[in-house]
Amino acid sequence: MNELNKQHIDACRFCWMCRHICPIGNATGLERNTSRARALGLSLVTRGVYDMSEVIDNVYECACCGACTKECVTGWDPVMFTKAARLDAALEGKLPEYIMTLVENCLDFGNAYGAKEIGAELKDAVAAHEGITDTLFFLGVDARYKAADIAAVAVRALEKAGKSFTVLADELPSGQQLAYLIGAADETRAQMAACAKQLNQYKTVVVYDPQDASVLKREYAEWGIELTAEIVTFTAYLAQLVKSCDIKPVKVDRAAVYQDPFQLARDLSETQPARDVISAYLNLDEMLCNGKHTMWAGNILMAQWMPKVIEDVAMGRIANAKGVKANTIVTASVSEYVALKNAPQSDVEIIAIEELI
Repeated sequence: MNELNKQHIDACRFCWMCRHICPIGNATGLERNTSRARALGLSLVTRGVYDMSEVIDNVYECACCGACTKECVTGWDPVMFTKAARLDAALEGKLPEYIMTLVENCLDFGNAYGAKEIGAELKDAVAAHEGITDTLFFLGVDARYKAADIAAVAVRALEKAGKSFTVLADELPSGQQLAYLIGAADETRAQMAACAKQLNQYKTVVVYDPQDASVLKREYAEWGIELTAEIVTFTAYLAQLVKSCDIKPVKVDRAAVYQDPFQLARDLSETQPARDVISAYLNLDEMLCNGKHTMWAGNILMAQWMPKVIEDVAMGRIANAKGVKANTIVTASVSEYVALKNAPQSDVEIIAIEELI
């Protein structure tokens, strides 16, 4: 922990201003899942009262979605010190076994799940776009190994525009999973550098998963990983294709709300492109907590060690949609799509933005 992280830890403990916005805390109802409680625990570590191993499980109960940071009017950053704590735990050999397994999988297999093969339908879609072009469609590890069916739909959506693009059979991981699990470790940087070398062979890289887009557009620059390729989010690219009439929408009289991924809305300040696409197909309404105020709806990675909590997080977001009488949620995040689709309910339909196309 550097002095800046210690300062944020010591300051983040009094106001509870972000308590209402934490998706994990709302799902569990536990005070330990607030930023304030996490800061209190880590402050005892920095003072030598607790060992990191005594609070590390709590450190991994954070989605790092940034809602608390966005809400804090005094400028403290719980995400920053949570990631710093994870890096410290990794360097000190105090990661929980369930996290260490995921990290080792990232290093050995390129993904936290230890998966080696992508789904058959996606494999066929990838094979159809092996030729070298100026534009790479970067799928990401969650799409390739945990959401292959919807990833294949995304490839078909781009095909509708009639544009040439490449999809790699040997796509390297962006480093986003390691960045979440252990922060700015040497292993994370090495994975990012290898990915950047692969991406820099292309003029434009269209990034399907907002988790990858956020890391590529922010952390790479912050950590000195050079990208010469232009990085474009999938949603922004789709909006361009609709605007240029390369994709010709047919609008139907049906209402839907949009689930903003925090990586787009907060990390990258991108909220309009997806809305432009959805509005071309459906009548777009809004949930409470939209745009930069969005509430996270769960992900695939945390479901590996907190499956019931992630289910409850997704159900909470579905309840937000039902609160405005919406019966359709459109997503633009691989992980949130999977989390919401897996939620045990049938009142609200979950549609990925590529399914509209």
